Amino acid sequence: MSRVAALLFSLLLAWVPLAASAEELIASVDRNRLGIDETVELTLEAPDGTLFDKLDLAPLKPLFDVLGTRQVNRLSTLEGQTRVVTRWIITLQPRNQGFVVIPPLRVGNRETQAITLQVVAAERASDGSLAPIFIDASLDSESVYVQAQALLTLRIFHSVSLYDDSSLTPLQVADARVEQLGEPRTYEQIVNGVRHGVIELRYAIFPLKSGQLTLPSQVFSATPVLRNRNELNPFGPRPGTLTRVRSPQIPLTVKPIPAGYPQGAPWLPARSLTLEESWNPSPEALLVGDSLTRTLRVVAEGLASVQLPPLKQPDLAGLRNYPDQPRLDDSQGDGGITGSREESLALVPTRSDSFVLPDVELFWWNTESDRLERAILAPRTLNVADNPQLDDPRSAAPEPPTNVEQVLLWPWQLGNLLLACSTLLGFALWWRARRQPAVQRSAQSGPSPRTLLDEIKRACQANDPHATRQALDAWARQFPETLAEMAARYAPLSDALDGLNGALYSEIGQLWQGDALWQAVRSLPAPETAQTPGSETSQLPPLYPR
Repeated sequence: MSRVAALLFSLLLAWVPLAASAEELIASVDRNRLGIDETVELTLEAPDGTLFDKLDLAPLKPLFDVLGTRQVNRLSTLEGQTRVVTRWIITLQPRNQGFVVIPPLRVGNRETQAITLQVVAAERASDGSLAPIFIDASLDSESVYVQAQALLTLRIFHSVSLYDDSSLTPLQVADARVEQLGEPRTYEQIVNGVRHGVIELRYAIFPLKSGQLTLPSQVFSATPVLRNRNELNPFGPRPGTLTRVRSPQIPLTVKPIPAGYPQGAPWLPARSLTLEESWNPSPEALLVGDSLTRTLRVVAEGLASVQLPPLKQPDLAGLRNYPDQPRLDDSQGDGGITGSREESLALVPTRSDSFVLPDVELFWWNTESDRLERAILAPRTLNVADNPQLDDPRSAAPEPPTNVEQVLLWPWQLGNLLLACSTLLGFALWWRARRQPAVQRSAQSGPSPRTLLDEIKRACQANDPHATRQALDAWARQFPETLAEMAARYAPLSDALDGLNGALYSEIGQLWQGDALWQAVRSLPAPETAQTPGSETSQLPPLYPR
């Protein structure tokens, strides 16, 4: 007992310093001075491998953007003693300049100490060189009209290699519609004698209201590749520090609709606009009843297809028109978005005449020359002549039938009489047959009832309504009773046949399960009417022969 007590006492003395150290939670940063566009790594370390409480990062959010968090557990041996260390690595980017304090953080009942950082403005190098990663943003024009297109070009320059974890925040502008033009382009460019990789993105921006508009900055995040290959660890986290750079905010002046623009006309600010007309076939030498198609197409550079208005189509008496659905299309190019709208109208003249199609015009504002312009299609006259292949509605009334035509009526009268006599004869024979006693059908030669039942069973288990119906008809022909008579005296079979017919003949179709029909066939009772002794007809064969 004395030896056991001594051993427990020694273990208690060894555990006390470990418990005291386990209560520690140490916080450290990789640097205390950084730029506003740089990140810092905050490391929390607890010499305890059994710490499973969740790390509370809420105190950091008012002052920092939390870009990533990872947890690492390490096992180390020192002087023969094994120690497990839990480490949290948090990537932060400050939101404000000046002296920023990282507040204490808690894990369970443990708390870190506060750390003060100095955040300075982003600066270029003192020798005039550029930063390893920077963004250049530009607009094609400092002011545009409302609903007109403004092109924003964003170029990300980097003189160092980047990992594939780079990302860019989406461009969202209040009171404007934004469309990205194609996929990002990558190329190389020499800047100040240094070769840079360039990632270029282009956006089309359509302001929805006039006034001053500010395009917000976008944030590009990437991790540069270390130049020292000895520091690369293929089995660990990627080396290097995540870098974030911001594009500058760009003001954009949005001008209202000019006062001289026509009232009631749709507002169309574009770099160029064309209005075209095509016919199929040619509108020359038209006859009554001919069909031709007129196609109007408007193409506007700097406008989307949804901004183009419907085109005016004629509605004239004696000229039927059948409009088709308009076709809208958008294409992207160096000038941004080019929208097109195409409308087709089928025209069919119903009388000979001259039809004048009115002109088609669109007012639009030329943003390049800053003036009002008009696209117009001149009026067109369609001359329609009589069609000799059609009856002339102005011709004289038809003459009364001649004696020859009256004589030729007797074959039709004789045919109608013969048809009426044959119909009456058929009806009489059908009525006589209904009053005759039913003739029992003799059993037909063919497969055995057992084989036919197996066919029904396989078709029902496969849920195949067509195969089931064929097998069911072949099986019913082996009995004096018809399938309808069997269904009339056995309700489950009648219900199952209704479901089968619904699956076969329903217009909308339905999913059919054959289990109910197979159970009804298996349990079909024999007819209650027994055969009289000495009858010439044989008894019904058993439903389930052994």
